[in-house]
Amino acid sequence: MPCWSEIQNEIGGSTEIAKLNDKRMSFLASISEQTGRNTISYYSAFLQKPNVQDISINDLDTNAFMEAVYKMDRSKGLDIILHTPGGDIAATESIINYLHSIFNNDIRAIIPQMAMSAGSLISVSCKEIIMGKQSCLGPFDPQIGGIACQSLIKEFEEAKEDIKHNPQALGLWQVIVSKYHPTLLISCKQAISLSDELANKLLIKSIVDPEKIKLIKAEFNDNGTSKTHSRHISKEKCKKVGLNIIDLESDQILQDLVLSLHHCYMITFEKTYATKIVENNIKGCYLRLVTQQSNKQ
Repeated sequence: MPCWSEIQNEIGGSTEIAKLNDKRMSFLASISEQTGRNTISYYSAFLQKPNVQDISINDLDTNAFMEAVYKMDRSKGLDIILHTPGGDIAATESIINYLHSIFNNDIRAIIPQMAMSAGSLISVSCKEIIMGKQSCLGPFDPQIGGIACQSLIKEFEEAKEDIKHNPQALGLWQVIVSKYHPTLLISCKQAISLSDELANKLLIKSIVDPEKIKLIKAEFNDNGTSKTHSRHISKEKCKKVGLNIIDLESDQILQDLVLSLHHCYMITFEKTYATKIVENNIKGCYLRLVTQQSNKQ
Protein backbone atom coordinates (compact mmCIF):
# COMPACT_ATOMS: atom_id res chain seq x y z
CA MET A 1 0.00 0.00 0.00
CA PRO A 2 1.48 3.39 -0.95
CA CYS A 3 1.44 5.60 2.13
CA TRP A 4 0.78 9.36 2.10
CA SER A 5 4.43 10.34 1.65
CA GLU A 6 5.02 7.74 -1.08
CA ILE A 7 2.05 8.98 -3.09
CA GLN A 8 3.23 12.56 -2.53
CA ASN A 9 6.66 11.67 -3.91
CA GLU A 10 5.22 9.77 -6.87
CA ILE A 11 3.10 12.63 -8.15
CA GLY A 12 5.90 15.19 -7.87
CA GLY A 13 5.25 18.88 -7.32
CA SER A 14 2.01 20.76 -6.85
CA THR A 15 1.57 21.08 -10.63
CA GLU A 16 1.23 17.31 -11.07
CA ILE A 17 -2.48 17.27 -10.27
CA ALA A 18 -3.27 15.19 -13.38
CA LYS A 19 -1.19 12.34 -11.98
CA LEU A 20 -3.09 12.52 -8.72
CA ASN A 21 -6.44 12.45 -10.56
CA ASP A 22 -5.29 9.38 -12.50
CA LYS A 23 -4.23 7.64 -9.29
CA ARG A 24 -7.63 8.19 -7.68
CA MET A 25 -9.41 6.80 -10.72
CA SER A 26 -7.08 3.81 -10.82
CA PHE A 27 -7.67 3.00 -7.14
CA LEU A 28 -11.45 3.33 -7.54
CA ALA A 29 -11.41 0.94 -10.52
CA SER A 30 -9.26 -1.54 -8.57
CA ILE A 31 -11.59 -1.39 -5.54
CA SER A 32 -14.56 -2.16 -7.77
CA GLU A 33 -12.67 -5.03 -9.39
CA GLN A 34 -11.74 -6.43 -5.97
CA THR A 35 -15.32 -6.31 -4.62
CA GLY A 36 -17.25 -6.97 -7.84
CA ARG A 37 -19.48 -4.03 -6.95
CA ASN A 38 -20.05 -0.45 -8.08
CA THR A 39 -17.99 2.06 -6.12
CA ILE A 40 -18.69 5.74 -5.42
CA SER A 41 -16.49 7.92 -3.24
CA TYR A 42 -17.94 10.94 -1.45
CA TYR A 43 -15.19 13.12 -0.01
CA SER A 44 -15.29 16.49 1.73
CA ALA A 45 -12.34 18.78 2.51
CA PHE A 46 -13.65 19.52 6.01
CA LEU A 47 -10.31 18.67 7.64
CA GLN A 48 -8.25 20.83 5.27
CA LYS A 49 -10.72 23.71 4.74
CA PRO A 50 -12.98 23.79 7.82
CA ASN A 51 -14.01 27.43 7.40
CA VAL A 52 -15.23 27.39 3.81
CA GLN A 53 -18.76 26.75 2.59
CA ASP A 54 -19.97 23.65 0.80
CA ILE A 55 -18.09 21.06 2.85
CA SER A 56 -21.28 19.61 4.39
CA ILE A 57 -23.97 17.37 2.91
CA ASN A 58 -26.56 19.48 1.09
CA ASP A 59 -29.13 19.27 -1.69
CA LEU A 60 -26.52 20.03 -4.36
CA ASP A 61 -25.03 16.62 -3.60
CA THR A 62 -28.05 14.94 -5.17
CA ASN A 63 -26.77 16.20 -8.52
CA ALA A 64 -23.38 14.69 -7.75
CA PHE A 65 -24.88 11.29 -7.01
CA MET A 66 -27.08 11.45 -10.11
CA GLU A 67 -23.89 11.99 -12.11
CA ALA A 68 -22.10 9.17 -10.24
CA VAL A 69 -24.74 6.46 -10.81
CA TYR A 70 -25.09 7.26 -14.52
CA LYS A 71 -24.24 4.22 -16.70
CA MET A 72 -23.64 1.95 -13.70
CA ASP A 73 -24.78 -1.68 -13.71
CA ARG A 74 -27.28 -1.38 -10.88
CA SER A 75 -27.54 -5.14 -10.39
CA LYS A 76 -24.04 -5.14 -8.84
CA GLY A 77 -25.01 -3.14 -5.76
CA LEU A 78 -23.06 -0.17 -4.45
CA ASP A 79 -20.16 0.48 -2.10
CA ILE A 80 -20.05 4.13 -1.03
CA ILE A 81 -16.76 5.37 0.44
CA LEU A 82 -17.57 8.19 2.87
CA HIS A 83 -15.50 10.98 4.39
CA THR A 84 -17.77 13.78 5.63
CA PRO A 85 -18.57 15.93 8.68
CA GLY A 86 -22.31 15.48 8.05
CA GLY A 87 -24.77 18.15 7.03
CA ASP A 88 -28.43 18.87 6.37
CA ILE A 89 -30.71 16.09 7.61
CA ALA A 90 -33.41 16.65 4.97
CA ALA A 91 -30.83 16.53 2.16
CA THR A 92 -29.35 13.39 3.71
CA GLU A 93 -32.73 11.68 3.80
CA SER A 94 -33.29 12.54 0.14
CA ILE A 95 -29.89 11.16 -0.89
CA ILE A 96 -30.41 7.94 1.09
CA ASN A 97 -33.85 7.39 -0.46
CA TYR A 98 -32.46 8.03 -3.94
CA LEU A 99 -29.50 5.65 -3.65
CA HIS A 100 -31.49 2.87 -2.02
CA SER A 101 -34.16 3.08 -4.71
CA ILE A 102 -31.49 2.86 -7.42
CA PHE A 103 -29.64 -0.10 -5.89
CA ASN A 104 -32.58 -1.91 -4.26
CA ASN A 105 -31.10 -1.45 -0.75
CA ASP A 106 -27.92 -3.35 -1.73
CA ILE A 107 -25.52 -0.71 -0.37
CA ARG A 108 -22.44 -0.95 1.83
CA ALA A 109 -20.61 1.95 3.44
CA ILE A 110 -16.82 2.04 3.60
CA ILE A 111 -15.32 4.43 6.19
CA PRO A 112 -11.58 5.04 5.70
CA GLN A 113 -11.46 7.63 8.50
CA MET A 114 -14.57 9.62 9.49
CA ALA A 115 -18.25 9.76 8.61
CA MET A 116 -19.82 12.02 11.20
CA SER A 117 -23.38 13.13 11.98
CA ALA A 118 -25.47 12.86 8.80
CA GLY A 119 -22.64 10.77 7.32
CA SER A 120 -23.33 8.27 10.09
CA LEU A 121 -27.01 8.30 9.11
CA ILE A 122 -26.03 7.29 5.57
CA SER A 123 -23.80 4.57 7.01
CA VAL A 124 -26.37 3.00 9.34
CA SER A 125 -28.89 2.84 6.49
CA CYS A 126 -26.53 0.46 4.64
CA LYS A 127 -26.67 -3.31 4.96
CA GLU A 128 -23.03 -3.40 6.09
CA ILE A 129 -20.41 -0.89 7.21
CA ILE A 130 -16.74 -1.61 6.49
CA MET A 131 -14.45 0.04 9.05
CA GLY A 132 -10.78 -0.10 9.96
CA LYS A 133 -9.17 0.32 13.35
CA GLN A 134 -8.73 4.03 12.59
CA SER A 135 -12.33 4.54 11.39
CA CYS A 136 -15.11 6.23 13.31
CA LEU A 137 -18.72 7.31 13.02
CA GLY A 138 -20.33 10.09 15.02
CA PRO A 139 -23.58 10.93 16.84
CA PHE A 140 -26.50 12.11 14.73
CA ASP A 141 -28.52 13.84 17.43
CA PRO A 142 -30.07 16.97 15.84
CA GLN A 143 -28.30 20.34 15.91
CA ILE A 144 -29.60 23.83 15.08
CA GLY A 145 -26.99 26.49 14.45
CA GLY A 146 -24.40 24.38 16.26
CA ILE A 147 -26.65 23.96 19.31
CA ALA A 148 -27.60 20.45 20.42
CA CYS A 149 -31.40 20.41 20.37
CA GLN A 150 -31.69 17.84 23.15
CA SER A 151 -29.37 19.85 25.40
CA LEU A 152 -31.34 23.04 24.85
CA ILE A 153 -34.64 21.34 25.75
CA LYS A 154 -33.02 19.87 28.89
CA GLU A 155 -31.70 23.30 29.82
CA PHE A 156 -35.14 24.89 29.44
CA GLU A 157 -36.79 22.16 31.54
CA GLU A 158 -34.08 22.61 34.18
CA ALA A 159 -34.82 26.35 34.22
CA LYS A 160 -38.52 25.74 34.83
CA GLU A 161 -37.83 23.34 37.70
CA ASP A 162 -35.21 25.59 39.24
CA ILE A 163 -37.50 28.65 39.17
CA LYS A 164 -40.39 26.58 40.55
CA HIS A 165 -38.38 25.60 43.64
CA ASN A 166 -36.16 28.67 43.82
CA PRO A 167 -37.92 31.84 42.54
CA GLN A 168 -34.77 33.88 43.20
CA ALA A 169 -33.15 32.09 40.25
CA LEU A 170 -35.58 33.79 37.84
CA GLY A 171 -33.21 36.66 37.05
CA LEU A 172 -30.34 34.35 36.12
CA TRP A 173 -32.49 32.17 33.89
CA GLN A 174 -34.05 35.23 32.22
CA VAL A 175 -30.61 36.25 31.01
CA ILE A 176 -30.05 32.79 29.50
CA VAL A 177 -33.50 32.17 28.04
CA SER A 178 -33.72 35.69 26.57
CA LYS A 179 -30.98 34.67 24.14
CA TYR A 180 -33.22 32.01 22.56
CA HIS A 181 -34.54 33.30 19.26
CA PRO A 182 -38.30 33.00 18.54
CA THR A 183 -39.53 29.47 17.75
CA LEU A 184 -36.17 27.95 18.77
CA LEU A 185 -37.73 25.60 21.33
CA ILE A 186 -40.40 24.44 18.89
CA SER A 187 -37.80 23.98 16.15
CA CYS A 188 -35.64 21.89 18.48
CA LYS A 189 -38.56 19.67 19.46
CA GLN A 190 -39.46 19.17 15.79
CA ALA A 191 -35.84 18.39 14.91
CA ILE A 192 -35.67 15.79 17.69
CA SER A 193 -38.88 14.20 16.46
CA LEU A 194 -37.65 14.14 12.86
CA SER A 195 -34.28 12.69 13.86
CA ASP A 196 -35.94 9.90 15.84
CA GLU A 197 -38.35 9.14 12.99
CA LEU A 198 -35.54 9.07 10.44
CA ALA A 199 -33.30 6.91 12.63
CA ASN A 200 -36.08 4.33 12.98
CA LYS A 201 -36.75 4.33 9.25
CA LEU A 202 -33.10 3.97 8.28
CA LEU A 203 -32.04 1.43 10.88
CA ILE A 204 -34.82 -0.95 9.94
CA LYS A 205 -33.21 -1.21 6.49
CA SER A 206 -30.25 -3.06 7.99
CA ILE A 207 -31.23 -4.10 11.54
CA VAL A 208 -34.11 -6.49 12.24
CA ASP A 209 -33.85 -6.84 16.02
CA PRO A 210 -35.78 -3.98 17.72
CA GLU A 211 -33.57 -4.28 20.81
CA LYS A 212 -30.49 -3.61 18.70
CA ILE A 213 -32.20 -0.58 17.20
CA LYS A 214 -32.78 0.77 20.72
CA LEU A 215 -29.10 0.29 21.59
CA ILE A 216 -27.93 1.97 18.39
CA LYS A 217 -30.25 4.93 18.90
CA ALA A 218 -29.11 5.28 22.51
CA GLU A 219 -25.49 5.49 21.33
CA PHE A 220 -25.95 7.66 18.24
CA ASN A 221 -29.11 9.70 18.80
CA ASP A 222 -29.00 10.47 22.52
CA ASN A 223 -27.00 13.56 23.45
CA GLY A 224 -26.99 12.37 27.05
CA THR A 225 -24.93 9.35 26.00
CA SER A 226 -22.54 10.97 23.54
CA LYS A 227 -22.15 14.22 25.55
CA THR A 228 -20.82 16.03 22.46
CA HIS A 229 -21.77 15.96 18.78
CA SER A 230 -18.12 15.59 17.78
CA ARG A 231 -17.71 12.31 19.71
CA HIS A 232 -15.78 9.68 17.71
CA ILE A 233 -17.55 6.31 17.88
CA SER A 234 -15.04 3.57 17.18
CA LYS A 235 -15.43 0.41 15.14
CA GLU A 236 -15.52 -1.70 18.30
CA LYS A 237 -18.23 0.46 19.87
CA CYS A 238 -20.25 0.23 16.63
CA LYS A 239 -19.99 -3.56 16.80
CA LYS A 240 -20.95 -3.60 20.46
CA VAL A 241 -24.22 -1.74 19.92
CA GLY A 242 -25.23 -4.06 17.08
CA LEU A 243 -24.33 -2.43 13.76
CA ASN A 244 -23.36 -4.77 10.92
CA ILE A 245 -19.63 -4.04 10.89
CA ILE A 246 -17.05 -5.72 8.65
CA ASP A 247 -13.36 -5.33 9.48
CA LEU A 248 -11.51 -3.56 6.69
CA GLU A 249 -8.45 -5.52 7.81
CA SER A 250 -10.14 -8.82 6.88
CA ASP A 251 -9.36 -8.15 3.21
CA GLN A 252 -5.77 -6.92 3.00
CA ILE A 253 -5.98 -6.05 -0.70
CA LEU A 254 -9.13 -3.99 -0.19
CA GLN A 255 -7.63 -2.29 2.86
CA ASP A 256 -4.54 -1.25 0.90
CA LEU A 257 -6.62 0.09 -1.97
CA VAL A 258 -9.06 2.01 0.24
CA LEU A 259 -6.37 3.64 2.36
CA SER A 260 -4.25 4.53 -0.68
CA LEU A 261 -7.32 6.17 -2.22
CA HIS A 262 -7.92 8.03 1.06
CA HIS A 263 -4.37 9.40 1.01
CA CYS A 264 -4.95 10.58 -2.57
CA TYR A 265 -7.99 12.59 -1.52
CA MET A 266 -6.16 14.14 1.43
CA ILE A 267 -3.34 15.27 -0.86
CA THR A 268 -5.81 16.50 -3.49
CA PHE A 269 -7.55 18.74 -0.96
CA GLU A 270 -4.23 20.11 0.22
CA LYS A 271 -2.96 20.90 -3.30
CA THR A 272 -6.15 22.23 -4.93
CA TYR A 273 -9.18 24.46 -4.34
CA ALA A 274 -11.47 21.42 -4.24
CA THR A 275 -13.96 21.32 -1.37
CA LYS A 276 -15.90 18.21 -2.36
CA ILE A 277 -15.31 15.34 -4.79
CA VAL A 278 -17.79 12.63 -5.78
CA GLU A 279 -16.32 10.03 -8.12
CA ASN A 280 -17.02 6.51 -9.34
CA ASN A 281 -15.12 3.52 -10.68
CA ILE A 282 -16.05 4.27 -14.32
CA LYS A 283 -14.26 7.64 -14.36
CA GLY A 284 -17.24 9.82 -13.50
CA CYS A 285 -16.25 12.86 -11.44
CA TYR A 286 -18.22 15.70 -9.88
CA LEU A 287 -16.01 18.41 -8.41
CA ARG A 288 -16.80 21.52 -6.39
CA LEU A 289 -14.32 24.26 -5.59
CA VAL A 290 -13.71 26.69 -2.76
CA THR A 291 -15.04 29.46 -5.03
CA GLN A 292 -18.43 27.67 -4.81
CA GLN A 293 -18.28 26.98 -8.52
CA SER A 294 -19.22 23.47 -9.62
CA ASN A 295 -17.33 21.75 -12.40
CA LYS A 296 -18.03 18.41 -14.01
CA GLN A 297 -15.38 16.31 -15.73
